[in-house]
Amino acid sequence: MFTVPPDLEAKMDEVITHYPVSKRSAVLPLLHLVQHHFRFIGEEAVNWVAAKLDLPPIQVLEVVTFYPGFRQTAPGKYHIRVCRTLSCAMAGSYELMESLCKSANIDRSHVDHHHPIAISADGKYSIEFAECLASCGFGPVCMVEDDFYEKVEPAKSADLLAKYQ
Repeated sequence: MFTVPPDLEAKMDEVITHYPVSKRSAVLPLLHLVQHHFRFIGEEAVNWVAAKLDLPPIQVLEVVTFYPGFRQTAPGKYHIRVCRTLSCAMAGSYELMESLCKSANIDRSHVDHHHPIAISADGKYSIEFAECLASCGFGPVCMVEDDFYEKVEPAKSADLLAKYQ
């Protein structure tokens, strides 16, 4: 059963007060709070947020599935995002992805648009491509959790992952 801790629900209640005309406008901020706390937004969370805002669950699910920053499945302990937009791709982001997967022992063969996250067998790392991470002049770039890395050399991916043990 999905249970929101009282302190998180209090934050959500406060956020909702910023949208007095339409509680529906609070969907995005509430989903961000849910994902920050639980690390993903599953079906139970969608239903909970919908009930909290007096919305049909489909209206919350539409938001979750539209924005690629929202995860619908649990990531690994350390979640990695690799930028794949043009400037990073030209700087080696696809090679970086391959190298990070090799270093973390992640198989991406089952990844598709609807299931973009691949997780290592031990659950320690997960990885996905991300659209622009906003450092186009310093590619390839990636993030591990909330830590941002620029000009990441694919050959040094193991060194990068060693910081996350």
